[in-house]
Amino acid sequence: MIYHGLTMQAARQTPKKLDARRARRGSPQRGGARRARFVLTLACTVAASLCLDCRKLTAEPSARPSEPSARRVSSAVAETIYDGGLKSGWQDWGWGTHELKGGAARLDLSKFGGWILHHDSLTTRYGSLMFRMFAPSAYGEFLQVRLANGNDDKSLPLIDVGAKYARKQPGGWLEISIPWAELNPSYSAFDRVTFNAKTSVGSDWVLIDTIVLTGLDAKAPLAAAAASAASAGPAARAQLVVDCRSTGHPISPYIYGVAGGGTDVPASARRWGGNPMTRYNWQLGNAYNVGKDWYFENGKTDDYHVFLSDNLKHRAVSALTVPMIGWVAKDTSSVGFPVSVYGPQRAHDPHKPEAGDGVKPDGSAIRPKSPTLTSVAAPPEMMQKWVEAISAQDQKAQTRSVRLYILDNEPSLWNANHRDVHPDPVTYDELLDRTIRYGTAIRRADPQGLIAGPAEWGWTSYFYSAADQAAGGTTLRPDRRSHGDTPLIPWYLQKLRDHDRAPGASRVLDVLDVHYYPQANGVYGTNSDPATAALRLRSTRSLWDPTYKDESWINDTVRLIPRLKDWVQQNYPGLAISIGEYNFGGEQHISGGLAVAEALGRFGSEGIDYAFYWFSPPKDSPAAVAFRAYRDFDGKGGQFLNRSVDTRMTPGVSLFASRDDSGKHLVLVALNLDPTSAARAKISLDGCAEIAKHRKFSYVAGAQSLAAEAEKSGAALDETLAPYSINVIDVWLK
Repeated sequence: MIYHGLTMQAARQTPKKLDARRARRGSPQRGGARRARFVLTLACTVAASLCLDCRKLTAEPSARPSEPSARRVSSAVAETIYDGGLKSGWQDWGWGTHELKGGAARLDLSKFGGWILHHDSLTTRYGSLMFRMFAPSAYGEFLQVRLANGNDDKSLPLIDVGAKYARKQPGGWLEISIPWAELNPSYSAFDRVTFNAKTSVGSDWVLIDTIVLTGLDAKAPLAAAAASAASAGPAARAQLVVDCRSTGHPISPYIYGVAGGGTDVPASARRWGGNPMTRYNWQLGNAYNVGKDWYFENGKTDDYHVFLSDNLKHRAVSALTVPMIGWVAKDTSSVGFPVSVYGPQRAHDPHKPEAGDGVKPDGSAIRPKSPTLTSVAAPPEMMQKWVEAISAQDQKAQTRSVRLYILDNEPSLWNANHRDVHPDPVTYDELLDRTIRYGTAIRRADPQGLIAGPAEWGWTSYFYSAADQAAGGTTLRPDRRSHGDTPLIPWYLQKLRDHDRAPGASRVLDVLDVHYYPQANGVYGTNSDPATAALRLRSTRSLWDPTYKDESWINDTVRLIPRLKDWVQQNYPGLAISIGEYNFGGEQHISGGLAVAEALGRFGSEGIDYAFYWFSPPKDSPAAVAFRAYRDFDGKGGQFLNRSVDTRMTPGVSLFASRDDSGKHLVLVALNLDPTSAARAKISLDGCAEIAKHRKFSYVAGAQSLAAEAEKSGAALDETLAPYSINVIDVWLK
């Protein structure tokens, strides 16, 4: 199914909040990318024209090579980039003087020239880059090749094309084959292949042809990891303990949720949410407003029935965002700041010029007029009818479609993301009032349903209202001071506890729900350089570690899960806890996969009730494999079990343990967080019965799935964990 909140909340306007929320549908950022590409192409064209040797437009190469007889590259081809011409999806982004007139590409690489071949971002893991090349012998080893993902990306290695990659072919040609593990050792997303001269060469043509990406040998990533680990020296010892004597606690099955997407990931729960769902009109069925994410435009989405039925089909519980902003889209075409009403603006939708960004050319924000330009009123009664309609359908089908009703989405950002209908910042009192009115309406319609809130975006919104932020931030905090200087969420919980315990009142909150994103520079994004990858993994400690000071502008001990538990215990005991959105970035990089695996393990060991990854991990990405490590590690439904078992770990290696109710079956997830060194892990099972048999599944950078090792009978758990690896150990006890 196509997700209904496709814009991925690209513009959360809060101090220091990252703008790296990548759009699933068009966004201003993508428009910027198109503009950047145009400027780059124009600049390259102008530069090329200044040094153009017109002889090259008509002349043959000075030493024309003889073409080899119909010989192709020797490995299985997964993607053809150029073969007598550019292939589908690939674009010539220029650079130096060159000709593409059929046959081999002709490149003038004098003056350190180059050639860029561009494609929409690719995430597939390949085996190698191969191409044929003919160049004057006097040039020697002159060529470099690099992959990149964006104009300024230099995170991947610059490969010198030397003799070790070359094989001689008839007619003076060379066949070049560069292993993917060297060209893209992190198996990161990329959108271009760049060829350039590393030394000064002449202006005679260099011919390049048959540029292909070959398929991946499934065993190659593990072999490469083993070789890399061997070259790094002896594996470090890691003493790990599973304490079967501990009582442990149940693991909620709903912590393996996603915030949308399809069913490629074996998620246990799916959330209907995101910025556009604040303005979803259930009566029209397919209308919402994407807000600031894309020029405040109404648009089309799937009908909620599709979402609910799809989840039932795949046995995933549904969490449904219920609007409480008071306005929902009136159609699928209106815009919040039409030029015909407000005049010229700073930016406009390039595909719909009538839609402006709500900012005057001088940079000042336009004060919106009537919300009815895009929307219709949506009082609590409208939402009550929605929940009643869902409940009535459930009664007919004898099922339950919705487990969790979430009270809107990030209300402290309404005055930015939805300012065309709610330009004023939300206060403490407004948040409480809307929670009670809309929560009561939901409760009337579905007395057994669970209600979650306040679905706030992150760190500052836990402590301050949007009105505080608008009035100068955390120092002045006039709204908070007028409410006893109590942080927002504790105050919110106290007031709802008092309301829900009053005689005759309906309970309006069952679950404390917040969102969390790492704030350290570069972490929530695609960066995968070694420093960012390491920081990404350290950032997960903000979920649980009381000693870890967040390495961002927060500069404090976040200890998110313990903090939320404390707030619940002190202000409204008995509430469940949900992390309604989280994402540690790098989902196409092994560090992103490890971060997800770490988070899922902590959600289980720390004992929260719900968690939803934003948005949904791409198919076969490291982040997707992390989910499979807990939900389907053997491809046959093998799962992390239902009861958490205490563990003791070694720095650099995380161990999460689970058991079934019988105590005879253990599933362990071990993560090696070191990028270069293997870990020799001795895993002691304290207080457990003897091992009858066990099997291990491992994942390293570049693999597409967890690879199974041979099952072993008896014996101790003495396992080698490859660098940067996810390992599942399935243990049966006697």
